[in-house]
Amino acid sequence: MTKSARTQSLLAGVLGGLVVLIVGAILIATGVIGSGDSDSGGDIISQSPIVQPAADSSGDGLTVNQIYKRSEEGVVFIEARGRRSSSPFGQPGQGGAASGSGFVVSDDGFIVTNAHVVEGANDVRVRFGAVGTGDGAIDAEVVGADPSTDLAVLKIDGDARDLKPLPLGDSSKLKVGDPTIAIGNPFGFDQTVTTGIVSALQRQIPAPNNFSIDDVIQTDASVNPGNSGGPLLDAAGRVIGVNSQIATGGSQGSVGIGFAVPVNTVKDVIPQLEEDGKIERPYIGVTTAPVADLAGDLNLPAKRGALVQDVQPGSPAEKAGLKAGRTRTEEGITLGGDLIVKVDGRDVASPEDVAAAIEDSKPGDSITVEYLRGRGRDSVELELGTRPAQAGGAAEQRGGLAPPEDDDVLPLP
Repeated sequence: MTKSARTQSLLAGVLGGLVVLIVGAILIATGVIGSGDSDSGGDIISQSPIVQPAADSSGDGLTVNQIYKRSEEGVVFIEARGRRSSSPFGQPGQGGAASGSGFVVSDDGFIVTNAHVVEGANDVRVRFGAVGTGDGAIDAEVVGADPSTDLAVLKIDGDARDLKPLPLGDSSKLKVGDPTIAIGNPFGFDQTVTTGIVSALQRQIPAPNNFSIDDVIQTDASVNPGNSGGPLLDAAGRVIGVNSQIATGGSQGSVGIGFAVPVNTVKDVIPQLEEDGKIERPYIGVTTAPVADLAGDLNLPAKRGALVQDVQPGSPAEKAGLKAGRTRTEEGITLGGDLIVKVDGRDVASPEDVAAAIEDSKPGDSITVEYLRGRGRDSVELELGTRPAQAGGAAEQRGGLAPPEDDDVLPLP
């Protein structure tokens, strides 16, 4: 069976919106559903004691109920109106309302959520507590959004109520098997709590702009549409991620595979959004593929590197003369392009290494790219551009790179 035949569609959707991107899973954005009040209160799905502490836990031995009580006032229900986005992560069509989750990160009124929850909205409101508790909706300003990480920052009047910011953890210390707790508003059932574990680390999911989000946390805590933007917590009640997508297996609900943007990404992105409202990222403009498992079979000049599959028109890569291949193989790889082996002095074993080499650079910085063309080795200096608002074609990794698009990848509806 070929790689293309093995690849399955990815559903990243809200109310039926589809995007097809990553091998082996169907993803649905977990946050935006048609808004509507529920008379359900804070539904605590599990109150079992957490007997296994999370990484770097304080050792409090908290139960889920205790974590919920500590965190519930910092989690909000978000309603976004006037959406006109065509993104599959947002509600399609003209107007209407959608809802998701978020959480307070500072006592002066800053709230974190997913970018796809508020994309295209001109009226955003947040509500604290369960329906019927007497807390009304509060107007919120969208301070900034970063589609490349699917994160957004809202601002409410810090004097509107006594705010309870959630403590932020350290996602770099997580281990597979660590306990997780999700709090949010799935299907409008506000203040719902579910539990699970970290089931995998360093996953990659599609961002709303078709680039890729790296180092994502996978959890089996049940998250569903309406959970988007809500916190994923550890056993000490600290935020370790922002719930963003789920694998559906063809259904419209959770099948036990959820994905959260890591909190360390939040720590990096949010201050920039608070200050500037947006983030400009460096961009090369090539789509690449790994070759480690195919170099011998395909007679490639090296066993490691990032094989150029596509060069975006007008990109820094095109201006520098980098070349893409033309011969498509059964494995879904396009041969004949340049094989990138070093970027700015850093060895490249895979496309991820190219992205990592430029992630601390800024648009306008110059870098040197070494590559193999045929049996010859050459290098070129290029000036990094600014990542476009939308990736051209397949999902791209940070830095303007992407895995090859398979033949059975479906277009957006």
